Amino acid sequence: MKTGFLSGVRVIECSLLGPAALGGHLVDFGAEVIKIESPAGDYVRQMTWPIVEGSSLLHLHINRGKKSITLNLKTPEARAIFEDLVKSADVVIEAMRPGFLDKMGLGFERLRELQPKIVFCTISGYGATGPYRDLPSHGVAYDAWSGVIAPVIDDDGFARIPAQTNIGITAGPAFAAMSIMAALVRARTTGEPACMEIAQSDSAAYFDWYRIETHKAYERPQSEVTGNASDNFERRAPGLGGMWEGVRYQFYASKDGYILFMASEQSFWKNFCHGIGRADLFDTFPGSTYADHARGNTALQIELREIFATKTTAEWLAFADEHNTTIAPVNTPQTVMDDAQFQNRFTWASTDQLGCEQLLLPLHVAGEEIPMPTRAPENGEHTDEVLRNILHLDEAAITSLRAAGALG
Repeated sequence: MKTGFLSGVRVIECSLLGPAALGGHLVDFGAEVIKIESPAGDYVRQMTWPIVEGSSLLHLHINRGKKSITLNLKTPEARAIFEDLVKSADVVIEAMRPGFLDKMGLGFERLRELQPKIVFCTISGYGATGPYRDLPSHGVAYDAWSGVIAPVIDDDGFARIPAQTNIGITAGPAFAAMSIMAALVRARTTGEPACMEIAQSDSAAYFDWYRIETHKAYERPQSEVTGNASDNFERRAPGLGGMWEGVRYQFYASKDGYILFMASEQSFWKNFCHGIGRADLFDTFPGSTYADHARGNTALQIELREIFATKTTAEWLAFADEHNTTIAPVNTPQTVMDDAQFQNRFTWASTDQLGCEQLLLPLHVAGEEIPMPTRAPENGEHTDEVLRNILHLDEAAITSLRAAGALG
């Protein structure tokens, strides 16, 4: 792929920290993203760990492929430059507390005057409305607020943040990128602009819609909302909470690690039993056609624990492939890199290309490759280039802007 699906789309991004991943998604699809930074720059370069040769991995990943221009938007000259860039743009992203651009006189109404088809998206922690809208926050807050993450109590009685994936800071930019692309289709089809905002907290909650909606459904009487027929219509706890007592759908230790057994369909359970030469297990515990996890069947669980301990994880995967049954390996974020499926599906960018090894967008397009982004920029690295090539300013004009303090 010589150019991405969004080739020719220009995005102006005002961003700080993690929400800048929104523009990063658009870069991965080939958009030109110009990151507007204050003279102090986005301190994401010093946030979290690891720090790779002076820049954070967070910065190197979410800001890769972008151009950075320094503008002191407190000056009228810089605001004029921003407005000129908007005239040539398709999208403006405000990836910080909502209302920043409006305070600068660059809110949506002004943007649409400059570019009638503009797609404007604000992404923030708690969104532009509600009692939390002005609260400063970081990524774990959205998962804690939404119930995605819960405290773990250590041996000394202290509450600790558990080691698990952040949802809100990943889902928010992904949902916003999807929304921007939908709005772009409409803008190019009808000429209609769009003004939208999304919160990372909302996104964390929406990502967990299944559990939230299950709790809501359980507010209705038992006569209207029941459990599954295979559980004698008993209500299970929402989501994975209802898997604790599962037997045919559960973790088991293999000879060298763990596997996840998932024979919730009777056909897969039958295939497993016949594959290991234990048709008697199926005859004794046939289960229901669908969604039967043999909850609380300790006798069967003991049998399965002994069976799974006889083979390595790799041997069980080969068995599952041969006998068409449901077994998955259990990895960690470190060991998954060595998994054959991971190695087949993912592409790494090298240190020479992006400053450290990074995963590229896991999209597979027949006969094409996703474009390789450039390394994440230094603050203001592309200021002169953007001013010359997009706004066609000469050196004298750029020098004048710098002398006026517009460029920091």
